[in-house]
Amino acid sequence: MRANQLRGFLELAVVSVLVVLLLVVVVVTFPDRLQSLTVLAPMILSLAAAAAMSSGGRSSLNSSSPLDPFDSSTSWSLGEDPSNSSSEPVVRTLTPELQPATTAVAVQEVSPWDIALCVTGTLISCENALVIAVLFYTPTLRAPMFILIGSLAVADLLAGLGLILNFVFTYLVDSSLEFVTLLSVGLLISAFSASVLNILAITVDRYLSLYNALTYHTERTVTFTYVMVIFIWVSCLTLGLLPALGWNCLKDDSTCSICRPVTKNNAVALAVTFLLVFALMMQLYLQICKIAFRHAQQIAVQHQFVAISTTKGVSTLSAILCAFGACWLPFAMYSIVADSTYPVIYTYATVLPATCCSVINPIIYAFRNPDIQKSLWMACCGCVPSNLSLRPRTSSDV
Repeated sequence: MRANQLRGFLELAVVSVLVVLLLVVVVVTFPDRLQSLTVLAPMILSLAAAAAMSSGGRSSLNSSSPLDPFDSSTSWSLGEDPSNSSSEPVVRTLTPELQPATTAVAVQEVSPWDIALCVTGTLISCENALVIAVLFYTPTLRAPMFILIGSLAVADLLAGLGLILNFVFTYLVDSSLEFVTLLSVGLLISAFSASVLNILAITVDRYLSLYNALTYHTERTVTFTYVMVIFIWVSCLTLGLLPALGWNCLKDDSTCSICRPVTKNNAVALAVTFLLVFALMMQLYLQICKIAFRHAQQIAVQHQFVAISTTKGVSTLSAILCAFGACWLPFAMYSIVADSTYPVIYTYATVLPATCCSVINPIIYAFRNPDIQKSLWMACCGCVPSNLSLRPRTSSDV
């Protein structure tokens, strides 16, 4: 039953990917349709409102709203551009006559960088939605390390959705509205901050599983892990609410950072905090390597086997740390030295690698875990490979 539910979730994820990619293709291929979408939006909303009122009862039909399409005072007509010559195709749109004629909406050119970010956000959302589904539909995956992996997946999922919504708000919604801008940037700050802090929490958990190997399972309770996860999310949601609470540069563009509407001071504070987190992670991974080599020296009988295993583990930790630093360090350093006057292409060039970290996280922390691999094999193929079942399960195998 669990495998069937997970298989259905996989099919839903594939359909969601196709829908988002179709949206991107439509916006890129037909940018002139953005004006038609903004003009047709009031009519679509009014038709939906009329349908809702008609389903509510006969009495609701008697009181028509100002945008009721069935009201006698409202009529929809075809309008055409008089400037077009007879040799060119006539552009026709549906416009309500109850409003005065408005000027044509300028079609916004679609940036390839925004397309790349939207596609990256779609990939991030699908990967992490799959991780969340595996953890949710597998009752045996309830250990503290899986709770941290699930929290990281939720953070990256929100980050991916934030990138998709940012694309929608930029090209399909009036981005001049302040609440739209604040909602988009708040979601991205909260999600990416939670992603970085959850990676730090996983690193701490991995260090404790090696440093206190004998007492780890008794000291690291599920309750303590939930408390730590709640603290992480409260802190990150608070950071995300700061722009909406007035910590923004909407009224003074000179104080903006490379990511509007975040102020320069707030961007520098976030970047410095990230550098401190990265330094702490480096110190923890260094201690993990020292503990691993010490354990290898203490076991003389299995010295060759442990040496090979330890070398492989150190290489894996180095790859994880290098990938994390390569993704986030350029954006953090650029946030400190740059401001809103710098070319926007530099911002895109540093933001895109930072978002790719959320693409790599499920591969590093989830799909490498043998228990999660077993659940995926059961959901996709209905069986588990024999060589996978022989792999050991350890607390630090994250």
